Parts: sequence; structure tokens; C-alpha cells
Amino acid sequence: MLVLAVLTALGGLVALLAGGYGLRRTRRMEASAQAADALVKPPQPGSDRPLVQFGTADGRVVEIASPVRRTRRRPLRPGSELRIAYDADDPREIVLLDRRRVRVDQAFMVAGAALVVLGVVLVVRAL
Repeated sequence: MLVLAVLTALGGLVALLAGGYGLRRTRRMEASAQAADALVKPPQPGSDRPLVQFGTADGRVVEIASPVRRTRRRPLRPGSELRIAYDADDPREIVLLDRRRVRVDQAFMVAGAALVVLGVVLVVRAL
């Protein structure tokens, strides 16, 4: 029982840290990165992530795989445009401003915190 409780708390800690890292990264990119309009291109064969092509402030054209997959609810359709923020030092590092993942990161943090609390309660009861 004690091992299960500790593993629950550790799993929750991992989820909490992953959500916190995602939120921090998104907010940092939104605050300090440069915004650009990007063109969505079809995915490469065997990939479920479409390509995103955009121009940087210094005139380079960058084409990378989208950080999000195509979904039925909010598809990234080839030929459509979206707003991104990219790191000027490393333009391969982007955040889609039109499809923020803030809610997903917040959900990870809430679920992680709940699992940490549950794990601590189980550890206390096991001792």
C-alpha cells in the first residue's frame, strides 16, 4: 500500500511539473517572442502534424512541423493561416497563438496537485 501511495504522489508531481513547464514556456513565448502569420501546409507522409511555414523578421523562411496535431474539432487545414509566436534566436521554437494549450497545461497542474494530495493522504494512512 505504501509503494502505491508513493507512486501516486510521484506521478502527480510529474504531471504538476509538466503542466507548470508548459504554462511557463507558453507565457514566456507570448511575452518575449516575435509574432508572425504562418501558412499551414499538408503533413509529410507518415506524419499526423501539418507543416507550418512562416517568415522571420530577418527575412528567413522557416518550415517546421506544427507543435499540435490535426484534430477533428479544430483542424489545421492546409492553405489556412494562423498566428504564431516564435523565438528570434531559434525560430523552430514556436507557439500557436490561435490554439493556446493553456487549458491543457492547467488541467495537468490541477490533476497533478490532486494526485500529490491523494498520495500524501495514502502515505499518512499507510503509516
